[in-house]
Amino acid sequence: MILILTLLGLSMGENQNTRLKRSAGEDDDRQQQASFVGFRTASEQMDIDSVTRPNQLSSASYKTNTECSQPNVKKSLGVGAARRNINNKFVVPVSRPTKEDEMALDEKPTDVLAAVKPEEKKYEGLNFEKDLCASLERDIVQKNPNVHWTDIAGCMIAKNLLNEAVIFPLLMPEFFKGIRRPWKGVMLFGPPGTGKTMLAKAVATECNTTFFNVASSSLTSKYHGESEKLVRCLFELAKLYAPSTVFIDEIDSLCSRRGTSNEDEVSRRVKSELLVQMDGVAGALGGDDSSKMVMVLGATNHPWDIDDALRRRLEKRIYIPLPDIETRKQLLEINLNDVQLDEDVNLDLLAEQLEGYSGSDITNVCRDAAMMNMRRITLNLSMAQVHNISREMKEQFNTPTKMTDFLNAISKVSSSVSKDALAKYEQWMKEYGSA
Repeated sequence: MILILTLLGLSMGENQNTRLKRSAGEDDDRQQQASFVGFRTASEQMDIDSVTRPNQLSSASYKTNTECSQPNVKKSLGVGAARRNINNKFVVPVSRPTKEDEMALDEKPTDVLAAVKPEEKKYEGLNFEKDLCASLERDIVQKNPNVHWTDIAGCMIAKNLLNEAVIFPLLMPEFFKGIRRPWKGVMLFGPPGTGKTMLAKAVATECNTTFFNVASSSLTSKYHGESEKLVRCLFELAKLYAPSTVFIDEIDSLCSRRGTSNEDEVSRRVKSELLVQMDGVAGALGGDDSSKMVMVLGATNHPWDIDDALRRRLEKRIYIPLPDIETRKQLLEINLNDVQLDEDVNLDLLAEQLEGYSGSDITNVCRDAAMMNMRRITLNLSMAQVHNISREMKEQFNTPTKMTDFLNAISKVSSSVSKDALAKYEQWMKEYGSA
């Protein structure tokens, strides 16, 4: 009996040792499989972790349950967040504003709100028109040319009429209705260099209208039928950005007299489309509303080459002559504002000697006279010597300009306008002028 019990104890000990060895061998096999297997499912990973790390899993599950059971604990959706299940409540990923944040928004200053710019208008046309309008907006639209009436000397008749045609209708829209409706076409003509383009930019600046600076190259295309589409898109954009000013510089090159021998089919269609858009069944000015006003402002040096129909549509034709003696003195003061003048400089005498000069010619005389000091200092010097003394002699370069400098400049710079051309402008003004 004792022998039998002894044998049974030995067999039970061997079985336990065998089980321990077998379990240890299975753990080694699992670790080897875990080291060699590149991918395992979640259930397989949980089985492996339950054998290798049973204590860590129990503590993690306890942490998850305690966090979910405590409502005051701040929940996080980022790194380190506890594991969540389908029974948990939904957490909004964006933090909700508190009462302090709402009060801060209510107390925001008004100037910050005013600084927020509204969305700019965009022309929504057909697919092929969007590309044409985009090219027009990129090339010719200028929001503010930043040229004021004070920057232009003289031209009082032109300034008063442009105020009446563009600015006053925006200030007094209830008056400019019916027979008093604003002028929809104005043409500035005269010798070159008298300030026609400057007047057009001043109109856009003073009345805060959108300024379309159009040239003949902006409305021409190599594709058949696209030039007249550009003209139509131009006026559609002008209506969209109304009130606006369409300024066509050198308008005689875009709409010259029809029926001549050198006219082709493309230019004739462009002229017809321009005339239709200006004064057709649905022209540029669709009513008496001044806020939707589109004015066409043209400038030319050859008014006698303009088509008769366009001349009729440009209701006001203003002659911009050469500056008189008072205007020439104002031009001298404007151009020499940043130049130091000697005591012997007499602007009244210079204004008398500049008779027959245009505004551009007077500007050239002032520029030439202001550079006389530099020319005297650098005379007969090499480039190396000029480079060496340029820093040391800055004060000598800025010495006051003398009267003799202006007289020398006048002797070198001649007038660019002939007397025959002036007589031709005055004759055309007598026949077709409307100021």
